[in-house]
This record gives sequence, C-alpha cells and structure tokens, in this order.
Amino acid sequence: MALRRRPAGWLCARLPGLVLLLLLRGCLTGAVNLKSSNRTPVVQEFESVELSCIITDSQTTDPRIEWKKIQDDQTTYVFFDNRIQGDLAGRAELLGKTSLRIWNVTRTDSALYRCEVVARNDRKEIDEIVIELTVQVKPVSPVCRVPKAVPVGKTATLHCQESEGYPRPHYSWYRNDVPLPTDSRANPRFRNSSFLLNSETGTLVFSAVHKDDSGQYYCIASNDAGSARCEEQQMEVYDLNIGGIVGGILVVFAVLALITVGICCAYRRGYFVNNKQNGESYKNPGKPDGVNYIRTDEEGDFRHKSSFVI
Repeated sequence: MALRRRPAGWLCARLPGLVLLLLLRGCLTGAVNLKSSNRTPVVQEFESVELSCIITDSQTTDPRIEWKKIQDDQTTYVFFDNRIQGDLAGRAELLGKTSLRIWNVTRTDSALYRCEVVARNDRKEIDEIVIELTVQVKPVSPVCRVPKAVPVGKTATLHCQESEGYPRPHYSWYRNDVPLPTDSRANPRFRNSSFLLNSETGTLVFSAVHKDDSGQYYCIASNDAGSARCEEQQMEVYDLNIGGIVGGILVVFAVLALITVGICCAYRRGYFVNNKQNGESYKNPGKPDGVNYIRTDEEGDFRHKSSFVI
C-alpha cells in the first residue's frame, strides 16, 4: 500500500497551532472558574433562598471561600474564616462547597453578595461572582382619605398611600366594587365622570364631581408579593340650594336693617343719653325768697322754715 506523500513543510506550518492549543488547555485546567445557576434571585420576605456559587474548574482541593455583602456602598463579611459573620449569623449556612443558603430573609437582606474563591494551586488563583438578591415585601393596608361630602361641580381628591411594600406598590381605586380606569374619558361607562387616577401615587382627582360619583370608595395597593386594601369610605355629592342661600342672605340683611332702625329710634328718644347726677352737673332747685331748706337728722326729706328779712 502506497503512503500518501505530504507536501514539504506541512509540519512546520501546523506546529504553532498545536502548541497554542496545548497551552490553552493547560491554562484552562490550571485556573479556578466560578458560575451561578441564578445571579438575580428573587424571594418573598421570611422565606429561604440559595445564593448559587459553583466552582467549575480548579486544581486546588481545599480553596478558600469568602462571601461578602455590598449594601449602601459598604462591604461587610458574610462568610469568613470558615464561619457565618454579621447579621446573617444564626440564619445562614454554607451549602455544598461554596453556595450560601439564607433562612427567614428580611427586607434588609436585599443587597449584592460577592462569592470569592482563592485557589493557591491554580495558575489563576482568584475568581469571584456577584449575585443580586431581591427580597419582596407584601404591602400592608394602605391609608385612604376620601372627602365625605362634595357639592356638584366642585373638585375632589382621594388619597391612597402605603409605605411598607417592596417593590413600591401600584394603586387602583374602586367605587361600589367597580374598578375605576386611569382616565374616565377612556371608558364610556364613566362618561358622566371626569377624573384621573395616578397608579404610582395613589391619587384619584375629580375635576368636577357629578351626582353619579357618589358611592363607596376603597383603594388596593399591590406588588409582586401580594396586595392589601383599605376600608370602604362614603363620598356623597350634593346639589347646592341656590334659592335657600339667597333667601338666607336676604333674611340676614333684613335683620340687620331692623336692628339699625331700632338703634336710631332709641337715640332719638334719648335712651342712650347719660344724665350725670354728680358734682358740677347737678343743678339745685331754685329757692324762693324768705324760705330756707333745711335737712334734719330725724327727717329723711327736706322741710322749709320761714324767715323774715329785716
């Protein structure tokens, strides 16, 4: 059997590629590498969660493992010196060789967690992976403010606010158990109303209320973790009694006019004149000639005594 003859110099041409492949294989098997099955885990408050950190390549049998928590520009240890540290002490453990399990997570556990592995026997000794943990919090009952009575044609604003839920909840309003759209003009069912609903802030604003806007109102705050609602509150829309208002004003003016006339008449008749009976303002009655008026202790009044002028 005849051997196939190779072109001259073919081995020299392929030699650099073979050498490079061998070098790459040596680098890959001599470097520590990490991966995670979930880099953005999401969990509800008070549940447990696993932060996955897996070593895929390493020649070191006992690498050094560290977990750090990054929150508000501060970095703290979670797992260091082969034990759980910080606020996770007592409710976390190392799962497998490098992963981390946290029990009874709270909203303060939402943060970035960095898994670091140091393999002294590998050509690339250090590798790390960052995992973002999000803890969702169910909303509590929101605080709702609904005006009790509004006259027809006036503006009215209903408020709904909730501060515990995470992510921030969205708000929806209901009237008589019927959900309200964000814009009354977009739904023919509410053609007699004129309102706008802001689902981000929870405000329901009526530009001019109508009689049909009367009813029982309540609000629901909801996010991915759940929802909560406030108690129903009644808003009544009433008509303004223009005739009654005008009549009341006329009655007030009539009463004021009568009081003014009475005061003027009293002044004319002298009821408000002060008669001073003291000192200089008192005028003694005239005495006729030859008569002296003398007051005695035994008598309580004046008596006269005749006298003659000589």
